[in-house]
Amino acid sequence: QVQLVESGGGLVQAGGSLRLSCAASGSIFSIGAMGWYRQAPGKQRELVATLTSGGSTNYADSVKGRFTISRDNAKNTVSLQMNSLKPEDTAVYYCNADVRKSLISYSYSSYWGQGTQVTVSS
Repeated sequence: QVQLVESGGGLVQAGGSLRLSCAASGSIFSIGAMGWYRQAPGKQRELVATLTSGGSTNYADSVKGRFTISRDNAKNTVSLQMNSLKPEDTAVYYCNADVRKSLISYSYSSYWGQGTQVTVSS
């Protein structure tokens, strides 16, 4: 099995910064894209940022210029540096990874972390 464990959430004032981290472990042969999604109360889960194994990034328009995604392929980790936080960034943030579990299987499966709460006060 594959586990994703997030850390780094918390409460911060508007304009502040937080750094989220996610570590993938378990039956992992390789990881394709890794990313962060968020879900605010009463809203659907939305993409925040993704980063492929080749280094291509994709950001939601609402976080461009404020958030930076990075990963360490050797450690199977992905991080999200969040600066200039706004109250509207308040949500549960989820880590996601597309994992290939073995040399034999060429398919990738999507896995999710349990989520970490980010609260930005005004």
